[in-house]
Amino acid sequence: MAAGGSLSIVEYFGGDDGYRCGYCKHENGNFSHGMWSHTMTVQDYQDLIDRGWRRSGKYVYKPIMNKTCCPQYTIRCHALNFHPSKTHKKTLKKVNRFLSKGEMPVEKHDEGHEGEQRTGHQLAGGDLGPTFTHQCQDPHGADPNRPLCRKAKDLRKERRLQKEQQKQQEAVSSSVNPAPSKSASNQPKSLEGFITESLPSDPLHRLEVRLVPVSFEDPDFLASYEESAALYARYQMTVHGDAPYECGESQRFLCDSPLEAETAPDGPDVGYGSFHQQYWLDGTIVAVGVLDILPSCVSSVYLYYHPDFSSLSLGTYSALREIAFTRQLQQQSPKLSYYYLGFYVHSCPKMRYKGQYRPSDLLCPETYTWVPIERCIPRLDISAYSRLNENAQAGDARALKELSRVLVLHRRTVMPYAAYARKRKGSNDEKEVEQYASLVGQTCAERILLYRA
Repeated sequence: MAAGGSLSIVEYFGGDDGYRCGYCKHENGNFSHGMWSHTMTVQDYQDLIDRGWRRSGKYVYKPIMNKTCCPQYTIRCHALNFHPSKTHKKTLKKVNRFLSKGEMPVEKHDEGHEGEQRTGHQLAGGDLGPTFTHQCQDPHGADPNRPLCRKAKDLRKERRLQKEQQKQQEAVSSSVNPAPSKSASNQPKSLEGFITESLPSDPLHRLEVRLVPVSFEDPDFLASYEESAALYARYQMTVHGDAPYECGESQRFLCDSPLEAETAPDGPDVGYGSFHQQYWLDGTIVAVGVLDILPSCVSSVYLYYHPDFSSLSLGTYSALREIAFTRQLQQQSPKLSYYYLGFYVHSCPKMRYKGQYRPSDLLCPETYTWVPIERCIPRLDISAYSRLNENAQAGDARALKELSRVLVLHRRTVMPYAAYARKRKGSNDEKEVEQYASLVGQTCAERILLYRA
């Protein structure tokens, strides 16, 4: 599948030192293996994330699961079988009410992407055009024109009576007129139906979702880059408390990707690679989802948004839009049917929201097989680290078997490790190469080029 016969090239760094954990804030409890990817094919990255790796820019890392303080399990959602929960439906309706009528909620909401929990407030005018006002209660007291409040007990009693009357009417009606066969209109509403539900033909606000490839050679990416970078900086400073100088790292998230853009006869029309899914509200970018489109999945990398829209739960909303997007791509490429949400961290309560996108699986850290999350939760309640595969006899199907076949890149020459070892007599890097190859697996080790100085 690699375009033009390109090969992945990586430098392996090991993982002996501990770092500060972003989940429990332990100063040196976060342990992971890492490698720098100079370039990578989408198939190689697909195989790597199916072994617990994940990228941040061009840095690709794999948590040391039985050592790190907060084990991070790769999680994937079955996009084709996904049905939105009650909370998901509320989020979609909330966004649609804003688009239709300008209603902006003021209460705090947990978001659908990590680290996103904010309180809504009035949008500041100026850089985003007209000010949008919230629908708030009158602070000056009760409205004398409104009916008096009724006790909850009385309301429940009245609802029960109404339901009983409705059942009796339906029973009488069904005895006279037999019930018709179940039609398509009685089927549960799809995710796509909820996304567009209640939107009038002329809403107050216009939301447009655009997909642009991460490439400065793409005119749409280039034209929107400065606005997107400014949004990222504002998000990082407001939501994560970054200093202005730290936001220079935005380059890493905005345009640094090792993935080679590729196309395939049985692939999606947009091709494979790294993309930005931009959310344009009335002609202004208010959110950007960084995505990787791979042979079997859409992988969510990051989301940043305008802080003044935090009460719309844009993390949850964008995740639902990305699941719908995965379903759309699957119609063009049948094997592309999963939505990867990154890592599920059960030991960190605020990170458990990813388990709400069901049906979903977690990756077993020992066998690299997928296990339904419902079977994993009881084990993770007992221990933060767990071998999720219940079959004690199961092993790693792609475990390293032949170190000699590992491909290395030495002095611009591609060669198997056996040939490299003969050239470098007395070389003491065998343990390091063996560790790298065991982590990426035999299949990837025979395709990816490991750079050797």
